[in-house]
Amino acid sequence: MKKIYNKKARFDFDITDTFEAGIVLNGLEIKAIRAGKVDMTGSHAKVIGGELFWLGGIIQVVEGDQQRTRKLLMHKSEIDKLIGKTEEKGQTIIPISLYVTRGKAKLQIGLGKGRKQHDKREMIKKRDFERRELKQGK
Repeated sequence: MKKIYNKKARFDFDITDTFEAGIVLNGLEIKAIRAGKVDMTGSHAKVIGGELFWLGGIIQVVEGDQQRTRKLLMHKSEIDKLIGKTEEKGQTIIPISLYVTRGKAKLQIGLGKGRKQHDKREMIKKRDFERRELKQGK
C-alpha cells in the first residue's frame, strides 16, 4: 500500500481532527493514483450543498481534466461534524494523504487552523536545533 503525502499540510496547518473519505474517480484516475502521479499541495476540501468535495487536487491523467473537482464519500453525520467545525473562525479541511485500500482510493483529510509565518519560522529553528544536538551527541 503506497501512501502519497501532502507534505505542506502539517507544516502550514495545526491539524486537530482527521477523517477518512472515499473518492469518486474514473478508471484513468485510479491508475494514476496507483502510479503515484498525484499532487495535493494547495488543495482543500469544501462542503457544498451538504456534500463534501476535493478542490485543487491534481491527478496526472493522459486524457481529461487533471484538476477537476472530485466528490468525497463520507457518512452524513461526519459531514455534519465537519460543517460545525469549519464554521468556527479559521478552520479548514485539508487533505493529508491519499492511499489505496482493498481496491478503493481513500483520502485522509484533517481539520486544521492555519499557522502564522512566525510560528513556521519557530518550528524550523526548533527542528534545526534538535538536528544539531543529535549530530553533536554521536
